[in-house]
Formats: sequence, structure tokens, C-alpha cells
Amino acid sequence: VYVVESGGGLAQAGGSQTLSCTASGTIRNLVAMAWHRQAPGQPRLAVARVMKNGDTWYMEGAKGRFTISRDRLTAFLQMTNLRPDDTGRYYCQVEVGYSPYNAPESYWGQGTQVTVSS
Repeated sequence: VYVVESGGGLAQAGGSQTLSCTASGTIRNLVAMAWHRQAPGQPRLAVARVMKNGDTWYMEGAKGRFTISRDRLTAFLQMTNLRPDDTGRYYCQVEVGYSPYNAPESYWGQGTQVTVSS
């Protein structure tokens, strides 16, 4: 399974940006796709997640500003009203199930940098 992110770059505070993540390879049972953010010197944090059935989850700071969606094996993260603390490298996580007895396997992309200036 290969995961590729795109869409990062520079943005001004209050602006918008959309990230895309496309998974490829043999994926028979997609469980979820998620976006994580890692700022320099900080741990990687989950930002938003979309399940196979369409259910979504957002970190507290993303609610009302970010929207995650999925179209087959591509996930999008629409970010609005960006803030400087949204700055970081955004990684896409793809969870694939192989057995009902084991946890899903996670596959990660290389990430895309988002920098928000004030």
C-alpha cells in the first residue's frame, strides 16, 4: 500500500488550504483514513479521521474549521480559518483490515508541510 499526500504550502492566517491523500495498492478492506499533524519538536497528533462508513472525528482545535472527506481511496482535508498553530507536517494514515482477529494495519505517507503565517 502506498500513500501520497499533496496540497501543502504557505498560507496566511485566516486563509484556507486543502490537502489530498491518495492510497494505492491492494486494499480490499479499507477501515479508515486520517490526517495527523506534527510540529517541530512535538509529537504527532491526530487531526481528523474518516471511517469507511463516513463517520468522522476531529481534534478539538479542528472542529468547525476543518472538514475531512473521502472519495474511494482519496481523502481530503479542507482547512479554513487557518491559524499559525496549524503549522506542521501533515501525514495521512490509511488503515487497512486484513483479519477480524487483528487490529488494522496502518500505512503512512511522507507528509506535506503546511506553514501558516500570522
